[in-house]
Amino acid sequence: MIGRKKEIRELNKLYDRNSAEFVAIYGRLRVGKTFLVDETFAGRITFRHAGLAPDASDAKGQLKKQLEHFYKSLLLHGMTEGAKPKSWFDAFFLLEKHLQKIDDGSRQLVFIDEMPWLDTPRSSFVQAFEGFWNTWACHRKNFMLVV
Repeated sequence: MIGRKKEIRELNKLYDRNSAEFVAIYGRLRVGKTFLVDETFAGRITFRHAGLAPDASDAKGQLKKQLEHFYKSLLLHGMTEGAKPKSWFDAFFLLEKHLQKIDDGSRQLVFIDEMPWLDTPRSSFVQAFEGFWNTWACHRKNFMLVV
């Protein structure tokens, strides 16, 4: 990738550390943020999910759609089928359980793309995400979160 050597070096350095890492990548639309993550961590992403674009015609159903989509991402990454999450607290609990189940001691990288789209009105996404990071993820030396 042209012009991204510094970013790639920094991301790999964080990946190689023996501590929990939380990386936020932000910038203008269409500049290659997702491509940067995909190319840098090809074959090393444990779980990935991308939020769905807001649907103005169905604002009330947006939370249900986001949770359904997150659940399907979990299934695609090997989680055993079970009860679907009814809230973001449930969804992040399912993610924790899945990551614990497949933890073999190697680095676990979770990539959540288009995160602002997940925070629908009255969804409690931010509180659930904060709980996921502060209660569980930040205490795991082999965990890396990229948003």
